[in-house]
Amino acid sequence: MQKKLTITIDEKVYAGLHAIIGRGNISRFIEQIARPYLFRADLAKAYHEMAADEAREAEAHEWIEALSGDVRDETR
Repeated sequence: MQKKLTITIDEKVYAGLHAIIGRGNISRFIEQIARPYLFRADLAKAYHEMAADEAREAEAHEWIEALSGDVRDETR
């Protein structure tokens, strides 16, 4: 169930949201930003599920190892 909310923001922020996000998408955009701060248990569950994805974790490990090689070659 959705609830209607009236908020007050700076007109430049509103203009930016309207121009970049689009008039019909502002509510969804704000909800997506706020949700992780409000539902930490859901976020923890999502991280746990991502960590259980072995293919994704292997790809992430390869990516991290490639970056560490770049750092190792840097002069201090």
